[in-house]
Amino acid sequence: MLQLYSYFRSSAAYRVRIALALKGLDYQVVPVHLLRHGGEQFGEDYRRRNPEGLVPALAEGERVLTQSLAIMEYLDETHGPASLLPADAPGRARVRALALHVACDIHPLNNLRVLRWLAHQLKIEQSVRDDWYRHWVELGFRALEAQLQSPATGRCCHGDEPGLADCCLVPQVYNARRYDVDLSAFPTIARIAAHCESLPAFQAAHPDAQPDAE
Repeated sequence: MLQLYSYFRSSAAYRVRIALALKGLDYQVVPVHLLRHGGEQFGEDYRRRNPEGLVPALAEGERVLTQSLAIMEYLDETHGPASLLPADAPGRARVRALALHVACDIHPLNNLRVLRWLAHQLKIEQSVRDDWYRHWVELGFRALEAQLQSPATGRCCHGDEPGLADCCLVPQVYNARRYDVDLSAFPTIARIAAHCESLPAFQAAHPDAQPDAE
């Protein structure tokens, strides 16, 4: 069985959980607590699986895959008929661009290790760190909202079926809500997220539904 090394609130792990659910794949969650004991992701046992010390990691037998986008494309190429990417090359490029916008341009500036560095090394107070988080999310969402003003956008980021871009968008919206980002400024993003969150695959992947949820 597939094993997903995951933390319930990690948006990168959340993406992969959505993809697994959309593909209809059974898997076992192996919790890796990112805060307990200084971060279980830094432990020797987990570092043997993923030297980056990040979640998620996906184990399939002896094979261990890292990086959420790479994991999702691997699952798409190797498991089941349901696809996370469109059939046409321009559509695939568009979906990948939307997904990468979230995963590479918005998320890295706001992930846990950056926020911890701001707190512990730079001694920046919580209110300023929250402003930092909102600034980068809002900047990214403004561009993403504009990109979604396209005939290719449907109920989901691309057409009416959820795919790779939606797997990335919904966790970022979840995090934005946690930091009180005003989503009324991004109506298309909010609409797509609300639709996806009504679907069983997204509900099964939600942080509150995970075995390690606190």
